[in-house]
Amino acid sequence: MAPAALPASFPPTPIRISPTLSSPHSAVNNLLPFPTASLFLHGYIAGLEHAPLLPLRRSPSCFTRCTTSTSPSISKATSELGLDEREVECLLQKHPELELASPESLHRRLLSLQSVGITGLGLHRTVARRPKTLTSPEVGRFIDFVHKELEGLEPAKLERLLVSSHPQFFPAFSAKVRLLVDHGMPGNKLGQVLNDVNISKVFGARPIEGLERMIVFLKGYGWPELIVRRPSLLNLDLENQLIPRVDYLAEVGAGDREATGLIINKWPAILSCTVEHFRSHIEFWRSIGLADKEVFKIAMVYPQIFSVSKERKLKPRIEFLHQCKMNAEDISKFLIKAPLFVSLSFEYNLSKKLAFLVKIGYRHRTRELALAVGAVTRTSCENLQMVIDLFFSYGFSRENVLTMSMKHPQVLQYNHESMEKKIEFLVEGMGREIGELLIFPAFLGYKLDDRIRHRYEMNKEIRGKGISINKLLSSRSRSS
Repeated sequence: MAPAALPASFPPTPIRISPTLSSPHSAVNNLLPFPTASLFLHGYIAGLEHAPLLPLRRSPSCFTRCTTSTSPSISKATSELGLDEREVECLLQKHPELELASPESLHRRLLSLQSVGITGLGLHRTVARRPKTLTSPEVGRFIDFVHKELEGLEPAKLERLLVSSHPQFFPAFSAKVRLLVDHGMPGNKLGQVLNDVNISKVFGARPIEGLERMIVFLKGYGWPELIVRRPSLLNLDLENQLIPRVDYLAEVGAGDREATGLIINKWPAILSCTVEHFRSHIEFWRSIGLADKEVFKIAMVYPQIFSVSKERKLKPRIEFLHQCKMNAEDISKFLIKAPLFVSLSFEYNLSKKLAFLVKIGYRHRTRELALAVGAVTRTSCENLQMVIDLFFSYGFSRENVLTMSMKHPQVLQYNHESMEKKIEFLVEGMGREIGELLIFPAFLGYKLDDRIRHRYEMNKEIRGKGISINKLLSSRSRSS
């Protein structure tokens, strides 16, 4: 049987509430005439754009107190949203302040919620789980604050905040967020930061004085950029987590706070590592003969050294370097130049590069092989293949490529397209022999326009073609 028709006084079509040109936080013009708050809520819920929801948790005791009096058509519409007419009546009975609110104020509050991204099913969930959202003055001021000052805050994050927080939470929350701005946090980054922090921990449980102490501490290590890049650091406890971790890093660096700050700025996530984690890594490096200051130097180049698995990567990679006749001092220097060696995938990266190097003549377990591997950590497998193929296309043999790379290992890591342009200019623009690269392969590391072409133009009339490309690029001229 078809559902009974709605009374003529009720709007014949679903009510759609959408922001008007006026501010959603001010009085709304041309409001629909809602006889009561109850009827308004029934009509609003029935008119939501919706998809099936999992049933909301229902209170059995509530059903014993509530009776249904709405029409079958309204009941059908609200049940599809997971909230049937009986629950609507129960909601109004448990929260009588909703009946006391004017339809106009409810309408304005709903528009305010929509203006900050709480729409559709999210709006339905928020109202059903936290009805005071519709009437609390604190919530109203908070929504206005979000609308004006928290651009970029994700609706899902905001919905969870509204549902899980008592209205009295919001005034203090707004004050703490403004504290970030007062200390230099860019306003347009606030939403991004809040999306990645535990709001209840950072802006709820933590007093404003504690938050300010944390900010003052972080100013010594790159605030506010540090937090913009790694907002979750605000979740940490200042006394029990942040300060001990920074102190331990500084201790490894012989008390150099400035250098410690550089490491933290380079990789803010390093402060997510515990002191115990740092200590276990330092003990590993000590066990292979590296002093703390040497580990600190590696960390200044590559702070992620502390995130590399000791068992899965560090131990086998260090064993490889030992097999290549490298001692502790050699390993320290090697890792400062090629820190990616310890973190790259062996299966998908290093093994393929090792195959290329052996193919052109490098021998296993040699120092030269280790240095070449270090050089090619900075390039992709595809580029390495293209570089080798480029040399072959210009007539170089495998022995020639081996000679050049042993003399200047970086030659294997240069971009193949850039190298091709330099070789073309060497041969066609400068009229030189391709074989000169065997003597001075570092030629391929200079910038074509800023160095090679410029030096050639300035010196070709003065010294002619007799000067070697090494002297051409390394000698000083009055016009350079």
